Amino acid sequence: MAQFQEVSKQSSLHPKPTGLVLQYGTAGFRTNAKKLDHVMYRMGLLATLRSKKTEATIGVMVTASHNPEEDNGVKIIDPMGEMVTPSWEGYATQLANAEQEDLLTVLKDIIEKEAINMSKEANVFVGKDTRSSSPSLSQAVLDGVSALGGHSRDYGLVTTPQLHYMVCCQNTQGKYGEATVDGYYNKLCQAFIQLTKNASNRTDDQKHLCLDGANGIGALKVREMERHLQRELQISLFNDGSKGKLNHECGADFVKVQQKPPTGIEINGGDRCCSFDGDADRIVYYYTDPEGRFHLLDGDKIATLISTFLKELLTQAGLDLKMAVVQTAYANGSSTQYLEDTMKVIVRCTKTGVKHLHHAAQDFDTGVYFEANGHGTVLFSKEAEKKIQQLAEDPNTKDEKKRAALLLQNTINVINQTVGDAISDMLLIEAILAIKGMSVQQWDAIYTDLPNRQLKVKVADRRVIETTDAETRAVSPAGLQAAIDSLVAKYKLARSFVRPSGTEDVVRVYAEAETRESADALAHEVSLEVYRLAGGVGDEPKLLH
Repeated sequence: MAQFQEVSKQSSLHPKPTGLVLQYGTAGFRTNAKKLDHVMYRMGLLATLRSKKTEATIGVMVTASHNPEEDNGVKIIDPMGEMVTPSWEGYATQLANAEQEDLLTVLKDIIEKEAINMSKEANVFVGKDTRSSSPSLSQAVLDGVSALGGHSRDYGLVTTPQLHYMVCCQNTQGKYGEATVDGYYNKLCQAFIQLTKNASNRTDDQKHLCLDGANGIGALKVREMERHLQRELQISLFNDGSKGKLNHECGADFVKVQQKPPTGIEINGGDRCCSFDGDADRIVYYYTDPEGRFHLLDGDKIATLISTFLKELLTQAGLDLKMAVVQTAYANGSSTQYLEDTMKVIVRCTKTGVKHLHHAAQDFDTGVYFEANGHGTVLFSKEAEKKIQQLAEDPNTKDEKKRAALLLQNTINVINQTVGDAISDMLLIEAILAIKGMSVQQWDAIYTDLPNRQLKVKVADRRVIETTDAETRAVSPAGLQAAIDSLVAKYKLARSFVRPSGTEDVVRVYAEAETRESADALAHEVSLEVYRLAGGVGDEPKLLH
C-alpha cells in the first residue's frame, strides 16, 4: 500500500533513538524535548487512526504543562474533548517504543485489532505551548497525520484546555460552541459579563486581580482575551513570558508546593492573586495578610466555593438535581468535613489522577471535581442542562426561580466542561466572588485547613506498595497499614496515607493533624515505617526542622 510507503519514508526523517523506552501516562508522554521527535510523528499517525476509528475529529496537544522549559510532551484528545481512552494509551506506548524497523508491524497490528477502515476520512486538530521546542515537535505531529492521508488543522499557540474545547465544539457540530479561539473567548466572556450583572456596585478594586501567568501560554491568551472582558475584570499580569523562564519559580505548581508567592509578582497586602500553570489547566489563588503571612486557596477551597454557589442556586431554582464534589485522598480533611456536615453535599473520593475524578463526576447531575493542585472543572448531565433551560425559558417561572435558572445557564456557559481550565475557572471564581460580594479573605475563612505535610521516601521498587479504598489504605507490604493506624491514633484530628508515585521509585506520604508540629511528626513517623517495611534506599528520613 502506497500509504505505508509514505509512513516509512517520513519515519526515516523522524528516527527513534535506539533503546529509548517511554510510557504514556495520565499526562501523556513527557520527557526532555530532544527525545521526542519520533514520538510526535508517531502520535500524528495514531491520532489519524483514532479519527478513522471514531469517525470524529481528534486532538493532539504538544505541551509539558508545569515541567521545566527544556522538557516537552504530547497528549491525545478524544472526540468529546476528554482524555484518550485507556486501551489507546497502550497503543501510544507500543507505537512510541517500536524500533524503526518494527513500526509498520505495530501500526498494522493496531489497524487489525481495532478493525479500522483505512478508507475513512481522518481529521486531527493540533495545538502547542510556548516552549522553544514546540514548533518543530508540532510539525512532526502534522507530518504523521499527512503520512496517513489525514487532514489537519493547526491551531498554533493555544492552552491545553482550549484545544480540548475546539475538539468538543467540532464534534458536536458547534452545539458546544464555535471551534475558534475567538469563539472560546466570546462564549466564556459573554457568560462572565452576564453573571457579573448580578453583582451590586462593584468598585474597580473589587474588579482587580493579580495574575501570575507562569511565563507560559496562559499569559499570552489572557492578553488576547482582555478586550472581550469589557473591563469587568481588570487584570495585572505578571510573569507574562516577556523575560522570565517558563515555570521557573512561578506558576501554580510552584506556589502550591512552596507555599509562597511566585517571584516576579508584586503583591500588596490584601490583593487577590492567582497563578496558572505552564499550559493553563491548573489554577490556585492566594493573598498575604496585614502581618505578611501567605494564605493559599487551593483546589479544595475552589471546589468548596463553586459547590456552595451551585447548591444555593439549585435550591433557589427548586431543582431536585443530584450534586456531588469529587476529591482525592489529598483533599484537606477540613474541606471534606465542611462539605458533608455544613453544606450537606455528597463527597466522593477517588484515586489520584484527573481521569478518575472526571469519570466519577459523570455519575451525578452536577459533579464538581478539583484536585488539591488546582486542576478541575464542573460537569452537568444533559438532563440537568435541559431542566435548567426549560425553567429559564418557561414564562410561568416565578422571579426568584427564573433568576436562579438564568444564573445557572450562564454558569454552565462560563465553564469548560471538557477539562480543567485555568481561564474558565478564574472567570467562574471571579463571578462568584462578585455575586456574593465576597473578598478573598472571606472566602478563605469558610473553613480552616488542617495543617498537613507531604513527604517522599525513596524505595528500591515502588510496586511493593499496593493500596485500596481510593488509595487511602495500604494492602501491602504486610504490617504497614497497622503501623500507620497506630501512629495516627496518637494525634488529634489526624489522618495519613501512603501511595506509590506513578512515575518514579518513590512512595508519597501524606499526613494531617490538629497542629503543624503534629502533622510534621506524623508524616516523619509514617515515612520511617515506609522506609523500614517497603525497602527504603539511601539515608532514612530525617525529621523536618
